[in-house]
Amino acid sequence: MKKNILTIVIGAVLVVIFALLLFVFQVRQSEVAVVTTFGKPVRNITEPGAYFKWPWPVQNVYKFDKRIQNFENKFRQTLTADSVMLIATIYTGWEISDAKEFYPKFLGSVPAAQRTLESILSNAQQAVIARHGMSDFVNSDPAQLKFDEIENEIKTEVQAELSTNNYGIQLDFLGFKKIELPESVTATVFSRMTAERQQIINSLQYAGDAESNNIASAADRLAASVVNNAIADATRIRGEGEAEAANTYTNFQQNPELANYLLRIDALKQSLNQKSTLIFDERTPPFDLFQNLPTNSPAK
Repeated sequence: MKKNILTIVIGAVLVVIFALLLFVFQVRQSEVAVVTTFGKPVRNITEPGAYFKWPWPVQNVYKFDKRIQNFENKFRQTLTADSVMLIATIYTGWEISDAKEFYPKFLGSVPAAQRTLESILSNAQQAVIARHGMSDFVNSDPAQLKFDEIENEIKTEVQAELSTNNYGIQLDFLGFKKIELPESVTATVFSRMTAERQQIINSLQYAGDAESNNIASAADRLAASVVNNAIADATRIRGEGEAEAANTYTNFQQNPELANYLLRIDALKQSLNQKSTLIFDERTPPFDLFQNLPTNSPAK
């Protein structure tokens, strides 16, 4: 009896497991899935968990890796807007954004999807690079480079193509890995870069010469102004001195003796100005002023 019960329990468990395998499926964190009914996609699953389905052949479940897929396109020669041959390698990262759209387009084949993406990327790369000159890629002035702008243009065109055709693919990132020049055009590009560098040098030299001339002109104007002001001041002072001398001369003409006396006093002041001991002949002007000086008589 106990063996029969155990057999029944085991059978029931197996039936439940078999039913779960037929009617339930699980989607992992790193997966997306699409459920088809008689081969037609009817349900898109992007979140992990357990889900119900009808058993085969009514419904099937196809799971795909939703993690970012990376690849690099091959070296491709592309002409720039100024007809310079450029060899560029671009790296990309993409993922399946809609398994319901992805499955019928590529029958669930990731390599097939990547081949399609490579073709779209190549066309977009050629179209965008053809709109830009060589100076946007190779330039002696880093500020003139436009890598970010060009990468965004290519990414926008690729994503627009993917969305228009409902490929169920999303482009996450894109960028230039390597840019090279064919050997035949390297010398030409270097010559152009040298010419651009010389133009910068000439421009800086011209600006420096102009600034030097401005500074020299300003210095000359300032020097001329200082000299003119000094001449004007000297002329004014000379005029004032001559006027004062003329006035003094008139006064001296009216009283020659006073003039002579004042001149001798002034000369004597200048002689005694250095606090020195003088030995002089009192008969020699202006020291003759010391003659006939009154002396103190003794008190009586």
